[in-house]
Amino acid sequence: MEQILEADILKKLKANFGYESFRLQQGQIIENVLAKKDTLVIMPTGGGKSICYQLPALFFNGITLVISPLIALMKDQVDSLKANGIKATYINSSQSAEEQAKVFEDVATKAITLLYVAPESLPMLQNVLNQSYISCVAIDEAHCISAWGHDFRPSYKQLSFLKKSLPEVPIIALTATADKATQEDIVTQLAIPHADRFISSFNRENIALEVRPANERVQQIIEFVTKRPNEAGIVYCLSRKATEQLASKLQQKGIDALAYHAGMSFDERSATQEAFIKDDCTVVCATIAFGMGIDKSNVRWVIHYNLPKNIEGYYQEIGRAGRDGLPSDALLFHSYADVIQLRQFIENTGNKEVQEAKLDRMKQFAEATVCRRRILLSYFGEFIEENCGNCDVCNNPPTFFDGTIIAQKALSAIYRLQGKEAMGMVIDVLRGAQNAAVLDKQYQQLKTYGAGKDIAWRDWQHYLIQLVNQGFCQIAFHQRNALQLSNLAKKVLFEGERVELTKPQVVEETKVTKKAKKKTANTTLFDRLRALRYRIAKEEDIAAYLVFNDATLREIERERPQSATEFLAISGVGQRKLAVYGDEFMEEIKSFLNEKRKTKKDTTLETFKLYQQGHSVQEIGELRGLKTTTIFSHLSKLYLEGKDVSLDEFVTPAILKRVANAKKELKNETALKPYFEFLGEKVPYEQIRVALTILQKK
Repeated sequence: MEQILEADILKKLKANFGYESFRLQQGQIIENVLAKKDTLVIMPTGGGKSICYQLPALFFNGITLVISPLIALMKDQVDSLKANGIKATYINSSQSAEEQAKVFEDVATKAITLLYVAPESLPMLQNVLNQSYISCVAIDEAHCISAWGHDFRPSYKQLSFLKKSLPEVPIIALTATADKATQEDIVTQLAIPHADRFISSFNRENIALEVRPANERVQQIIEFVTKRPNEAGIVYCLSRKATEQLASKLQQKGIDALAYHAGMSFDERSATQEAFIKDDCTVVCATIAFGMGIDKSNVRWVIHYNLPKNIEGYYQEIGRAGRDGLPSDALLFHSYADVIQLRQFIENTGNKEVQEAKLDRMKQFAEATVCRRRILLSYFGEFIEENCGNCDVCNNPPTFFDGTIIAQKALSAIYRLQGKEAMGMVIDVLRGAQNAAVLDKQYQQLKTYGAGKDIAWRDWQHYLIQLVNQGFCQIAFHQRNALQLSNLAKKVLFEGERVELTKPQVVEETKVTKKAKKKTANTTLFDRLRALRYRIAKEEDIAAYLVFNDATLREIERERPQSATEFLAISGVGQRKLAVYGDEFMEEIKSFLNEKRKTKKDTTLETFKLYQQGHSVQEIGELRGLKTTTIFSHLSKLYLEGKDVSLDEFVTPAILKRVANAKKELKNETALKPYFEFLGEKVPYEQIRVALTILQKK
């Protein structure tokens, strides 16, 4: 293979993928693969792992074989490549004999560049698994090969034969989540011990992290989703039943939601996935089986209805949001009941100790009172010096107070209950509950009965979890989750040791007004472009984001390209997409701008007509249903256009002089806010706008 120049690589990057430059370590990884070196890539979801093997495939003589874990997701990958003008296909057991024969013919004639296959289907390829056909092997979701990984799949174990069968062919193994033990296992199992390793930052800065108590979480989810109309998102649930119940409740609120779980038939799961990928449904309530390998770039949020069992799983699942780099949200609901349920799941597993340790780390993350991103990144061995500023703890730091008396009451109740009762009963005793369970056991006669009736049930839960975290008491999981005192408790109960607690955070979701909910499509250029993208995707029977992702649409909205050269300069626009979609999108931009100009012209002239009739600014505003600030902007525009408008009546000579001085000091600043602040916030915005307009004309 001849030496490939960097300029040639960048040329194909732009032509086929629409990007001018590489992200993270993509450039180095691609050079490594082209040099036929085995490679291990650890890169966050949305970091651009796929390009690391898809771009080199364009330079190899033979085929790049891609091992992907789920058959249902291969079509998405192949459609994405075809949309970029790259020849790709997949093979699996669900295809007809004719379809499979066509794949073999395409391999033999080198009519395709990439071939996707699940590990279970590899035996079908035994006749072509040699170096005359295969130039590169990419193993996606490589953590599945390791029993240390969070998503071990036995079918991945057989992949060790690939290096023996194809000794000269480079193998590139890729995953978003692998701690050091898993990384070692991957290279050992794949027989590529000397693979060059490229480990990118795990930091997905665009994802805002938030954890909330799981009180009334269904209502919280409804409010969260309603506040984000037209935005795609995934809700992860532990049980199949929860996915169906939640999807039903969202549907009742007019939200396009579907359930997805392993109990559904293959066709039902495929239909749900297809609807989500193609923007026909905005929300999927799913068990963790959903999402692996999906390249849907416009998922704007991920919610965890239950606590995940480990940080690797949590990190990979939140990584399905914001793959286009735009701001996205990750919301996790945390409850004591989830921890108990997960402990029960772990009880009968083979590597129980490892899983319990991982669950503890997940629990620590959820209960943290310091920057969550620092905890998340430190788990993967990455450390940042500053707090992230994009998590709930950074944005709303918890308030600490002297909780010694609260702690003494709680620990005293646990002591008097002889360490035999779980958290729920401890709280009932503290609050003086009169339910049958309390009265049957005569707990109303305890000295601490009712000692904490002034504190809400959920607040007691919040305080008790903190006491567990601080080591004053512990949960005996093997004794029906009873709360028991530790040695440290004696210091609080008998030696007056001070205990610091945090106040529970109050979540205030702003409800969406009916007006905002009913906001029609096509009101902004982005809406218009999104509607056009959806129509094209429907016609081509592909996912909407394969036409252009949201980040590219936002750039088109911002730059408003009206020529082929301008359109090609947009990130995410390659030669094929320019040729296939460019004209329609530029036509939509021109149409939008023409309509906007016409509307603006009409609206200012309507104001001018009323002004000429002698109406005041307030009257014009009332007649037109517009704010006075808008009317003043109309009059300023008309004044600059030379219309017979007298602005002097709205501003005194003294204020005009002060604004002129501010303009000099602010070096002709055009935004109004700096003037407002410079003038001590005493001159109204309307008068500043009028004064600047007069000064501009002078």
